[in-house]
Amino acid sequence: MNRLPKIAVGLLALAGALVWTGVASACPTCKDSLANDPASANLVRGYAYSILFMLSMPPLIFSGLSAYFYWEVCKAKARQATRPSEPELAPLSE
Repeated sequence: MNRLPKIAVGLLALAGALVWTGVASACPTCKDSLANDPASANLVRGYAYSILFMLSMPPLIFSGLSAYFYWEVCKAKARQATRPSEPELAPLSE
C-alpha cells in the first residue's frame, strides 16, 4: 500500500492549521482587550492559560488511567508466568 497520499494529506492539514493560528489565537473579546489595554493583558493571559489547563486535563487523565491499567496487566501476566502451571481438571461426566 502506498502511504504517501496519507502522509501528504496529514502534512497539508498540519500546514493549514499552522497558517490559521494567527486568526484563531483568541476569542475576539480577549484578543481586542489584549491589543488595546496593556493593563488587562495579565488577566487575559490568565484566562488563556486556564483554558489550556482545562483542555489538557481529559487527555492527561485518560493517558494516566491507560498507563495504570497497562502496568497492572503487565504485572498480572508476569505473576501468571512465574506461577507453576496448575493441572487441568477433567470434566465431570454424568
